[in-house]
Amino acid sequence: MQHDPAPGLAALEARLAQGLEWLQEPAAAWVPPVAAPDGSVALDVAILGAGMAGLAAGFALRRDGVRRVALFDPAAEGAEGPWATYARMPTLRSPKQLAGPALGLPDLTFRAWFTASRGAEAWEALGKIPTAMWMDYLRWFRRVAGLDVRNGIGVARIEPGDALFRLRLSDGGVAFARHVVLATGRDGLGGPRLLPGFLPEWRGRCWAHSADAIDFAALAGRHVVVIGAGASAFDNAGAALEAGCARLTMLLRRGSLPRVNSSKALDSRGIWHGWHALPAAWRWRLMLSVERRQTPPPAESVRRVAAHPNATLMTGAGVEAVARDGAGLRLATPRGAVAADFVILGTGFLQDVALRPELGAMAEDIRLWRDAYAPPEAERDAALGLCPWLDEGFAFTERVPGRAPWLARLHCFNFAATLSHGKVTGDIPAITAGAQRLSQAIAARLLAADIEAHAARHAAFDEPEIRGDEWPGVAL
Repeated sequence: MQHDPAPGLAALEARLAQGLEWLQEPAAAWVPPVAAPDGSVALDVAILGAGMAGLAAGFALRRDGVRRVALFDPAAEGAEGPWATYARMPTLRSPKQLAGPALGLPDLTFRAWFTASRGAEAWEALGKIPTAMWMDYLRWFRRVAGLDVRNGIGVARIEPGDALFRLRLSDGGVAFARHVVLATGRDGLGGPRLLPGFLPEWRGRCWAHSADAIDFAALAGRHVVVIGAGASAFDNAGAALEAGCARLTMLLRRGSLPRVNSSKALDSRGIWHGWHALPAAWRWRLMLSVERRQTPPPAESVRRVAAHPNATLMTGAGVEAVARDGAGLRLATPRGAVAADFVILGTGFLQDVALRPELGAMAEDIRLWRDAYAPPEAERDAALGLCPWLDEGFAFTERVPGRAPWLARLHCFNFAATLSHGKVTGDIPAITAGAQRLSQAIAARLLAADIEAHAARHAAFDEPEIRGDEWPGVAL
């Protein structure tokens, strides 16, 4: 469909294009082509996921002259990432002025896009960014970045080789790539954190995870129980209440909500750029402290639920057992049994490479933090131990040295990278730092792999700059 931007947006896009031209970007392509087994030219990089992280990574690579890059996403165009699906909060948590995935380009920021679209007065009046509006911005970002996004196509399996990965695609096709980036979000290296007793055959009828597609209209007039105390739990509770559920009960294991978001103390450029270089003990200790202190839900999300008189909050009510109760479920808690017509698990995500079907047998070769670091007994944490131990370029490392060297070309650019690299793979403030680091690392590895071809090009280079006639009468 032909895009006809508003006058202000057209001017912004022209200014962005001029700025890139002045920077001589995107850089000229410099990576030699590599033939794939099927006769095609292999991708330099395949990115799994076209949400914010995938877009930022793709554009960073394009700006650095790595041009054969494709982004694969099973979602329809415009529905990538959580923003138009399971991110059920009315607004983002982040302040509106953060630069986000702009990669150092002022004209690529949300503020530039919003102001060009709606004007400076509207910017001043804006509070937090509406979630749907953030998705509109990312759709614009994708278009002006000029990325090759292949929607409706997931990667079912990644098969390693000496020089190329073979990607088995969900549509039955095959693609070949030298490097693969997993830009797959919060559950990108695991899956939803489920509770014992919630049987898979009941899913959809009696319960759902907060990241599932939920028909909230079908919950009207019913008793909905939400388990959890985080942002997603409160956002799903708010959605159920606004859809007309008759009664809403929130079950919290803890005795009270956490009040302090301690991770804010770890938001600085020093953290972004220096986290990976910290000793393992410090990275583990700081991340464990964040996990144990827990992150409170936004105050707006709590008020959203509390505004409904038919909402109840039960603290100290962790679920101990689950049983069918007619068409619903009965939950045993320390504060007594709770009968629910439908249950939503706002329990977050697990990081566990064994849960990812696209990795297949490769998961056995991936080194985890539990393989690389043994914390003191008081600091042990099984969930953190499942995080992958990544190198400086976000690449997986080998559990057994020499057994899987191709892991240096498989990059984890999702939430599971947090323990190794800090919050640079998904948080809006730091995503630019992460995408640029990833791009530079991949560029360095492509150069090293092709150094003989570059040396041969150098040896054959014979474009003269002095032709011999510049100084009349003198032999040059």
